[in-house]
Amino acid sequence: MLNTGTKAPDFTLPDQNGEMRSLESYRGQKVILYFYPKDMTAGCTKQACGFAELYPQFVEKGAVILGVSKDTVASHKKFEEKYGLPFTLLSDTEKEVIQAYDVWKEKKNYGKVSMGVVRTTYLIDEEGIIIKAFDKVKAADNPADMLKELE
Repeated sequence: MLNTGTKAPDFTLPDQNGEMRSLESYRGQKVILYFYPKDMTAGCTKQACGFAELYPQFVEKGAVILGVSKDTVASHKKFEEKYGLPFTLLSDTEKEVIQAYDVWKEKKNYGKVSMGVVRTTYLIDEEGIIIKAFDKVKAADNPADMLKELE
């Protein structure tokens, strides 16, 4: 996991509409950058829907929400449409950003060890500096926790 006080690595990735988005383009706004394992899974859906439900409050506080997984643009589009997600989902199929943010880790699930995205959320300030970093976040609690961090 990256440390607070460090500059967030810039990136350019396609969103759910295939448009390229860079972290640099959000300069001047707080960014909630959350990494999640997979579209349409129970935990990831809870987390995304939680962010969607609280979205107006995030906007009110001047924050942008960016969700990142290794799923494809097409998968993100289906996820967005099925759950009416009002924020940007970024596709990192090459895992370049996932690795730059140090969230590709060994995971244990029912005794089986594999590599995967560890659910992690970064709060990045208007200047592109990481001001909060949370690893192993609870999917259902993460959106409300992040909203509190903006107060």
